[in-house]
Formats: sequence, C-alpha cells, structure tokens
Amino acid sequence: MSPGLDVAANRSAVKYSLREQARRVAWSLAQPLFRWSPRPAFAWRALLLRLFGAQVGRGVHVYPSTRISMPWNLSVGDWSALGEEVLVYNLGPVSLGERVTVSLRAFLCAGTHDHTKAAFPLQRPPIAIGADAWVAAGALVGPGVTVGAGAVVAAGAVVVADVPPWTIVGGNPAREIGPRELTP
Repeated sequence: MSPGLDVAANRSAVKYSLREQARRVAWSLAQPLFRWSPRPAFAWRALLLRLFGAQVGRGVHVYPSTRISMPWNLSVGDWSALGEEVLVYNLGPVSLGERVTVSLRAFLCAGTHDHTKAAFPLQRPPIAIGADAWVAAGALVGPGVTVGAGAVVAAGAVVVADVPPWTIVGGNPAREIGPRELTP
C-alpha cells in the first residue's frame, strides 16, 4: 500500500520562477482589455498576446472569451482561430500550425502532475497541433499530445495520445474513425 500523497512537499515546491509569477500577475491585470474587447477586434487581441510574448501569425482570430493561461507559451500560425470559450491551459508550450481551428469550448491542456510521485510534482508537456487541423467543439487535447497536420478531433473527444496526420478521431478515449479527405 502506498504511503499517500505528500501535500506539504507539493505546496512547498517552486512551480514558477519569480519572472513567470510576475508575468502571470501582469497578464491577469490585462485580462479586461482582452475579454471586454469587441468580438471583431481580432487584431487588438493578437497585439495584446504579442505584447505578452505570444507568437501570433497573420489573420489569426482569437475570440474575447478565449482563456489563455500563459501567452508567452503560445504560438499560433497564420489564419488560425481559437473560438469562443476555448481554454488554453498552456503551462507548457502550445503551438498551432497554419489554418488550425479550435472550436467552441475546446480545452488544450499542457499541464499535469506526475501521479507516480508522492510530491505530485507539476509537469508541463507541450501540445502541438499541425497545419489544417480542426479541434471540434468541447474536445480535450491532453498534455504531450501532437495532433497531426490535417487531422480532425471530433466534438467531445478526449485525446490522450498522438493523432496521425489526416485522420479523424473521436470518443473517450479518442479512437481513429477514419481518414480525412478534402474535396475541391
């Protein structure tokens, strides 16, 4: 039998540098400028994200209800979109290729804990979403996952393993449904 979690060790562990803590405070103070901006003010929100260290390409649409934990850990390629109420919990790096769509209430989770250690230490595995991929409404993409170029993560799917390029996955846990084929 396991001795249990060491909550004291977890809480006393340094999870963020002083610089990162200061950036988080500054970003939280800037949130009203982001969240209360008019819906079509995509260029304004892209500018705010860039000011906080995000790499944001041309023509990117990030909606005002999108929540981004750490902009400096975000990279978004040209013509991509983060839709309404998307949650980007990017303790680790999150990168989106060109023409990626992340739909309503999807959750990109680049933070977890090592459940095998008593101190339950924080981990920050990256998430990468390839060009032309679509993460549909309500889907969850877990820590350390790569969604290949052109792949589709179906609505409500829970993705805990890599998704091959040009594949459609769905379910919990997500399983391959079939290939994605584009028609002219």
